[in-house]
Amino acid sequence: MNYRRDSRASKSSLFDGYDGLEEGGIRASSSYSHNLNEHDNDKAIESLQDRVVFLKRMTGDIHEEVESHNRLLDRVGNSMDGSRGMMSGTMDRFKKVFEKKSTRKTCSLVAYFAAAFVFMYYLIRLLGYFTLG
Repeated sequence: MNYRRDSRASKSSLFDGYDGLEEGGIRASSSYSHNLNEHDNDKAIESLQDRVVFLKRMTGDIHEEVESHNRLLDRVGNSMDGSRGMMSGTMDRFKKVFEKKSTRKTCSLVAYFAAAFVFMYYLIRLLGYFTLG
């Protein structure tokens, strides 16, 4: 049993020196890891700041483009309203012209039918006179 105690004692004495190194190593790696994490966080923050600046520029450009298009659409809308008014006036004039012409055509058509009726009446009467006569 002494042998076992001696081997345990020798094992523990062998690893006693490494405990300090491991703790120091853990502390050093923890500090190093902490510095790495801070450095990575700083890089990530800078990257995010760059992205935010880019997005702000992009949204500013988009906003300007939208405003430009809105102004353009307003001008087109105003032009369309003006042209709609002109077209409405032109259509009213055309309606008046067509109404007048159709009235003239109707009157002339009635006059032609009346003249044709009178002509046929006298023609039939004249033919009847010669045939009976």
